[in-house]
Amino acid sequence: MNSTALAVKNNGISLARRFGWILLIAVLITGCKSSRSLSKILKNPDPDFKLRIAEQYFVKKKYSKAQQIYEDIMPYYKASKEFEDIYYKYAYCAYYQGDYANAENLFKSFLEIFANSTKAEEVDYMRAYSFYKQSPKAELDQTNTAKAMGMMQTFINTHPGSARNKEATEIIDQCRAKMEYKDYKSALLYFDLGQFRAAGVTFATLLNNYPESDRADEYKLMIIKSYYRFAELSVEEKQAERFDQVINECNEFSDRFPDSKLKKQADEYLSLSQKNKKNRQ
Repeated sequence: MNSTALAVKNNGISLARRFGWILLIAVLITGCKSSRSLSKILKNPDPDFKLRIAEQYFVKKKYSKAQQIYEDIMPYYKASKEFEDIYYKYAYCAYYQGDYANAENLFKSFLEIFANSTKAEEVDYMRAYSFYKQSPKAELDQTNTAKAMGMMQTFINTHPGSARNKEATEIIDQCRAKMEYKDYKSALLYFDLGQFRAAGVTFATLLNNYPESDRADEYKLMIIKSYYRFAELSVEEKQAERFDQVINECNEFSDRFPDSKLKKQADEYLSLSQKNKKNRQ
């Protein structure tokens, strides 16, 4: 690279760095001004002025600023007709910022304070929906998922004619599918670790909990596989009775899922178990 090209390159890098610093300083200055502006608003003694500003922030989706102002002016409006709308938007500020635990609590408080509000049905749904938003990945603890299901069902029961019931039902189905998948992975882990008796028991519980599942025949086949492997690895004097258990499971499979694509595998385990039992008698 010649000296001219090198100088141009270095100059370009220098300009880029300089521009980056200018941009950073501008952002910091803007942030400071914004912070000072909000502080100035909060210090203003006129609650009506602060309410107007909070409403503007809310419309512009600047929920953090709106939230701070709403919180500041609530004591002034507690006995006024505006208080319901302020509290309603205050709760939504938490929700829109992803603070779902706080939002759920605020929606709950709204229902307690304004039980006869025309917004009660919406807020009741949003309270349940806030729990749903806290539902974690299937691999994690599903306490909030179970709560969301319960609250959505309560909403449906409490508001039988609500237009939101269709979505509430869909959410219940999604939560149920997530919890089913978590239980399935737990049962499969026992099987993969070679803990076949525990796998059989866990798959049986899974099937009992989700008898209408699209994967019910798969769960039943995994019960058969688990107990077959458990019987295979058992001490000789226990094998006959444990293969007998597999035979019972195979017969139940045929009765319950006569048209299943997995029936051929179940029949193979039935034949193997019958032979193993006969050889040990």
